[in-house]
Amino acid sequence: MSGFVVALTGGIASGKSAVERRFEAHGIHAYDADVAARAVVEPGSPALAEVARVFGAGALDRDGRLDRAAMRQRVFDDPSARTSLEGILHPRIRARLRAAAAADTGPYCILSIPLLVENRAHYDWVNRVLVVDASEATRIARLVRRDGIDEALARKMIAAQARREDRLAIADDVVVNEGDEGALDAEVEALDRRYRALGSPAGRAPTTAR
Repeated sequence: MSGFVVALTGGIASGKSAVERRFEAHGIHAYDADVAARAVVEPGSPALAEVARVFGAGALDRDGRLDRAAMRQRVFDDPSARTSLEGILHPRIRARLRAAAAADTGPYCILSIPLLVENRAHYDWVNRVLVVDASEATRIARLVRRDGIDEALARKMIAAQARREDRLAIADDVVVNEGDEGALDAEVEALDRRYRALGSPAGRAPTTAR
């Protein structure tokens, strides 16, 4: 691992992407688990073939790609289906993220991992955890507006993830994102300075498992 690694997490619709973009504006590379998740199921990939074998043809759309809407509904309705899908995808996602972090040459890098709490043991090699926090009411409103879903599904999606309290319990740093995104600028700027200092040879601390 060549650089200092910050794991960025938060509940669905908490605003992780907005925070991620601001780190990138400071010249920091951010490697997103959601992007990795799409990459590992590209047509022709072993992961997509395994998904089709486990879940049947209904897991794919007419173009032979993963039918994300259908699978999202399926895993939120059936916890065992979610466990099976994660068993296929998550090891491959983790491998891509670790390879990206190892190759990064910046003062530090960001790994955006929505399900960090649920998979914390697999990321005990990161140096620091940054949690983006927002209330459940705020996140429900964002989900309904962003995804065009009803409130019932939004609540189900939130309930399927780790509790807010569990995310905050593993945080080294917290960014509260309840209002206008512009309010994030100063917080990310301060965190960027902190992480650059921590990532320097003088500031580097041994990685510890949580």
